[in-house]
Amino acid sequence: MLAGGWGACVLAARPAWAQAGAPRVALVVGNAAYAGAPLPNAANDARAMGAALQSMGFEVIELRDASKARMEEAIALSRAMLQGRNGVGLLYYAGHGLQVDWHNYMVPVDARFEAAADVPRLAVDIQGAIDAFRMAGNRMNIVVLDACRDNPFAATATGKGLAPLDAPPGTFLAYATAPGNVAEDGSAADGNGLYTRYLLTELQRPQAAIEEVFKRVRLQVRRASNGRQIPWESTSLEDEFVFASGDKVAATPASDRDAAFQAELRDWERVKDSTQPEDMYAFLSSHPNGRISELAQFRLDQFSRPKVLAMAPAGLRVLPSGADRYAVGDTWVFERTDAVTGQQTRPRFEVTALDGPRVVVNQGTMVLDQMGGVLRNRFGTKTPAFLIAPADVQLGKRWRSAFSNRAPNGALFNTYYDSHVAALEEIEVPAGRFRCYRIEARGEGQNGSGGRRLQTTNWLDPQTMLIVQQTVHQTVARTGEVVEDFRDRLLQRTLVPRR
Repeated sequence: MLAGGWGACVLAARPAWAQAGAPRVALVVGNAAYAGAPLPNAANDARAMGAALQSMGFEVIELRDASKARMEEAIALSRAMLQGRNGVGLLYYAGHGLQVDWHNYMVPVDARFEAAADVPRLAVDIQGAIDAFRMAGNRMNIVVLDACRDNPFAATATGKGLAPLDAPPGTFLAYATAPGNVAEDGSAADGNGLYTRYLLTELQRPQAAIEEVFKRVRLQVRRASNGRQIPWESTSLEDEFVFASGDKVAATPASDRDAAFQAELRDWERVKDSTQPEDMYAFLSSHPNGRISELAQFRLDQFSRPKVLAMAPAGLRVLPSGADRYAVGDTWVFERTDAVTGQQTRPRFEVTALDGPRVVVNQGTMVLDQMGGVLRNRFGTKTPAFLIAPADVQLGKRWRSAFSNRAPNGALFNTYYDSHVAALEEIEVPAGRFRCYRIEARGEGQNGSGGRRLQTTNWLDPQTMLIVQQTVHQTVARTGEVVEDFRDRLLQRTLVPRR
């Protein structure tokens, strides 16, 4: 481990068992000794995180109470150690951080700001550290920022907390709290900040996938802070990785997948009608990355609204998770082009009733939930809902979903989807121009005559969390025969005014 603040760095030996394979290098920085604004736990957090990562086989460069020059030297050393080795780079920072003009900065202990213009010169741009890892040619980068603590430098910032960043390719980005908010450092008696305390605990799960680790941390921090602090992640990783080793998580055999979904569904059936947040916390603790987790998250947000909301990208409004997406009288019309039949139609939908959590559309020919999930359509009844959109939306987000469908002829089969938010882009449809998140989903299931392959792309208006455009493509798995292929574009929409 490379350790030190103002003094010399000394390299400790890497564990012998960790010598094989691609290198994993962690730069760990804990800045606490700020003049007039010390943090009780940032140095402790860095010390504990450095030890935890070294025990996992990371080569650790650790700085405590560092100047800007020392931080920049350590970033350059990290890049040199990783250069051209197809390794894993990790940056962990605990200390003061701020944003200026949508750029995020780590604050060295020697920084003395008088105006926002001083920040780029005296602080360390987080993007620069990310770029250093990327230029090293790493196969994966992990950035963990416990840097949004109550900020004495707020007068020199242009926004509260840190600004949202989209994870560059091959990167997992984690914030201790949602962008635009502050995190809790705790007291000296706590030993560690709230976020890092739970992260250290979750790192002890040796086979936990990276997204599972951070989802558990998010849930525990939210619960412990009573919703005042909710961590946030952005990822562009295409595969799940075991955090401790960096190994790719093996694909689950179909039989094991079915068994896992049925077990999760049984747990969901026990709590699905509950209005108690504790029931949703318990379910999510057991299934942090499950097939029903997005639905459980939405339900938790319905009954226990977060006290903080993530700062949205510039110029964008986002409907928060847990807010109703439908009201009686809402109508929308699509312009549908069917490539199989060659027909063009204009299907019209109207919310004709609300039945508790059920949204009745067109007098019951279709039933949704307030998250937009399909509970019933012409193909049958779904348990749980067929998710179209996630609980909350941000670029890079990935989630899994599944449902059992009881077809009109009584047949029962499972369908599985893997979805991710691929882009934020402007599109034009007959109803107008929208800035939308593009959600791509791939699935498989049964449909009477055999296995099916499913592909959908949905353009989601974040202000309403409703679909503006979608494409649906379904083929027979065995033969590749196309059985469904259409595109819907929003023609017109009328939404009843919300309170």
